[in-house]
Amino acid sequence: MIKYTATTDENEVSRQKEYMKKAAAYVAELEAQIGHKPLCCVTTFGCQMNARDSEKLSGILTEIGYELTESEEDADFVIYNTCTVRDNANQRVYGRLGFLNSMKRKKPHLRIALCGCMMQEPAVIEKIKKSYRFVDLIFGTHNIFKFAELLVTMFENHEMIIDIWQETDQIVEELPVNRKYPYKSGINIMFGCNNFCSYCIVPYVRGRERSRDPKEIIREIEKLVADGVVEIMLLGQNVNSYGKTLEHPVTFAQLLHEVEQIEGLKRIRFMTSHPKDLSDELIEVMKNSKKICRHLHLPVQAGSDRILKAMNRRYTKEQYLALVEKIKTAMPDISLTTDLIVGFPGETLEDVEETIDIVQKVQYDNAFTFIYSKRTGTPAAAMENQVPEEVVKEGFDKLLKVVQDTAKDRAARLKGSVMEALVEEVNEQDASLMTGRLSNNMLVHFPADRSLIGQLVMVSLDECHGFYYTGHIV
Repeated sequence: MIKYTATTDENEVSRQKEYMKKAAAYVAELEAQIGHKPLCCVTTFGCQMNARDSEKLSGILTEIGYELTESEEDADFVIYNTCTVRDNANQRVYGRLGFLNSMKRKKPHLRIALCGCMMQEPAVIEKIKKSYRFVDLIFGTHNIFKFAELLVTMFENHEMIIDIWQETDQIVEELPVNRKYPYKSGINIMFGCNNFCSYCIVPYVRGRERSRDPKEIIREIEKLVADGVVEIMLLGQNVNSYGKTLEHPVTFAQLLHEVEQIEGLKRIRFMTSHPKDLSDELIEVMKNSKKICRHLHLPVQAGSDRILKAMNRRYTKEQYLALVEKIKTAMPDISLTTDLIVGFPGETLEDVEETIDIVQKVQYDNAFTFIYSKRTGTPAAAMENQVPEEVVKEGFDKLLKVVQDTAKDRAARLKGSVMEALVEEVNEQDASLMTGRLSNNMLVHFPADRSLIGQLVMVSLDECHGFYYTGHIV
C-alpha cells in the first residue's frame, strides 16, 4: 500500500486562483457580447459526492462572473456532472445532449461541458467524440480542481477540450464552493474506493482510496459552522475505511470523535458505510455521541451467501445480521437503511427469498432497491448466467412490496412522539408548511414560519403518512 500525506496542495490552489482571474476576464467579454450577465446551469446526476462536486463547480463559476440558473433553456453555459453507476444514468445524459444540440444551433455562444464518473469510461468518450461533437469541454473525477484552468483553455480554443486523468493522489480543496443550503453541507473526507465489488464501476472511475488529512477536515468544518452550518455529512465511498492510506493512520471513529468536539456543530451524518469495515469502535462512538444522527446507511445488496461471494462483498448473511444485532443492541433507536440489488448474474428466486429474509429480520426503515445494471469493464458484466428479465421483475416486485410494507410499519411506530427536526425548507406542496428532517432521516411537515429554516425545533409527530409525518411544533 502506498502511504502519503494527503494535504491540500497550496501551490495548486494559488495556481487555480490565477486561472480564475483569467477566466473572469473572458466571462466579462462574453457579458459585453450578449448584453447580460452570463447564466450557467449545473445539472447533477448521481450521489452526494457528485452533489458536493457540483457545489465546487458552481462556486468557481460564480467567482468568475456567471450567475446560476436552474433553466437549461436560459443558460449560456450548461454543465452535466454525470453518474455511471447504472446504465439508465448514461442514457439520460445522451438523451439530454440531443436537446442541447438544438439549443446550440439557436444560441451559437452556448458552451457545453461534461464531467463526472461517466466521463472516466473510454467508450463514453469515443461515443461523444463521434456523435456529440458540439460538446466544448470534457473532464473526469480526478481533475475537478482544475476547472478554472480548463475553462480558460475552453475560452481560448474552438475545438473540443478533453482532459481525463486515469488516476491521481492529489487532493486540492480550499477553492470556492457555492453551497446549496446555508445550514447544512457535505464534506469530502476521502475519495475513491478499494473494494472492487464485482458489479460496481466506481473504483474504476473514482480511483483508489485516498483520505484527506483530519486537521484539514476539522478546519473546513469549523469554517462552515462559523458560516451558519449546523449539520454536516461526511462523504466517502466507504467512510469506514477512512484514514488507512494516511502517513499517520487515523480511524473513522477517531475522526468522528474529533468532529463532535467542534463547538456550534449540532448534527453529524455520514455515508456510505461498508459492513465489512464497520468497527466496534465506531459503534461505541455513535452510541455515546450527542451529535451523530441516529441513522445508518448499511448496504447489504443481497441476502444469499452465494451471491454475496460472487459480488465480492466479503461478508456472509450471518455476519451481516450479527453486525446489525450489535448495532441495535448499542442503539435501540437507530434507523437502518440499505441498498438492495435484484438480478445479479446467477441469482435465482430462491436467492431473492434470502434477501427478503434479511429485510424481515433487520426491519429497515427504508431500502433503495435496484435492478442489476450491467456495467462494461466490471467482472460481473462478463459473468455467465445473466438473469432473464421476467425472472428479475418477479423477484424485484416481490422484494419491493416487503421493503415498502416493512418501512411503513417502522415509520408508524413513532406516531405521537416528540422529536427534534432540522427545519430545511418551505414545503413544496403547501407554502404554509415547513419541511423538517428528523435525526433518523425521516421528513416531517408542520405549520411554521420560514424564518425557522436552518434551526432545530421540537415537533410532535401527529400523523404518519407512510414515509413521512405531519405534526406541529411543541
